[in-house]
Amino acid sequence: MKKNILYIVAALALVGCGKKTETTAAQEEERVEQVRTIVLQPREIEREISVSTNLQGYLTQNVAPSLTGKIEHIYREVGDRVSTGADLVRMDQTQYKTTKISMANLEVEKNRITQLLRSGSATQQQYDQITTQYNSTKEQLEFLEQNTYVKAPFAGVISAKNYEDGELYGGQPILILTQIDKLKALVAIPETYFPLFKAGMKLTLASEIYPGQTFPATVEIVYPTIDPSSHTFQCKIVVPNGRNLLRPGMYVTTTIGLGKANAIVVPYQSVEKLVGANDRYVFIVEEGRAKRVAVTLGQRFDQDIEIIAPEIKAGVEFVTTGQHKLVDGVKVNVVE
Repeated sequence: MKKNILYIVAALALVGCGKKTETTAAQEEERVEQVRTIVLQPREIEREISVSTNLQGYLTQNVAPSLTGKIEHIYREVGDRVSTGADLVRMDQTQYKTTKISMANLEVEKNRITQLLRSGSATQQQYDQITTQYNSTKEQLEFLEQNTYVKAPFAGVISAKNYEDGELYGGQPILILTQIDKLKALVAIPETYFPLFKAGMKLTLASEIYPGQTFPATVEIVYPTIDPSSHTFQCKIVVPNGRNLLRPGMYVTTTIGLGKANAIVVPYQSVEKLVGANDRYVFIVEEGRAKRVAVTLGQRFDQDIEIIAPEIKAGVEFVTTGQHKLVDGVKVNVVE
């Protein structure tokens, strides 16, 4: 009898638990969050973006001959300005001078075989052999000349020196030559603006070193691919530097004007950030329920921010307050 009573009590307890669970689920399903909203409308903005970067020499050359051995003489010191074709380094001349003597002897022999061939006293094979040897030695001599007497390929300034006269040259560059009358910089631009950037665009740079001054620059290359991790693309800009006020390594900023445009702009605080990532999202209201929408951020305007997504358009009801408590699909009550 006692055993039967225990079974009945347990069964009633299970039924009670089941009803409580069903009631809790129903209450959770009917949960309604209080929010404030606005109706999105396009706003005309002056499209511009600000980016920062470090300047680089437009050209940089490691003065590193293709010959090992002793460095006879280094003509330049760090900071020296050089013109195109100026002497930079003279390596050990022994191999060059030996090859030059061989070249002179081969030239005499080639001329002699040429005369003998015309008179029929030499064969075509002899002529071909001496010609091949002559041409090979000529190429070798040109190579040795370029790498024994190293000259500046462009005008610039010596930015580093790693050896002294008489030292044995290893793999490290002897000098580094940097062009400074023209500079370059790589800037990372958000992918949203990719269609707006073209080679030839004009812009200006500013440096804290020269307050109130700006420096003209031009977009030279718009790189054709987007970095999937940062969602940016690179532009190469070229900066004339005839007055030599700017230097490689300087930190500069630029504001790039992209013209007027219509955009959807919302309060910055209404945009949520995914924890542990840089993804941004917002909530809109559709048929009385919250809908989560992933967005791309555009231009910032004080307390407002441009947002971009296919679902973000004029006429959409957008949540500005209470979005922190929302999940996708939850019912909402819009309050004034």
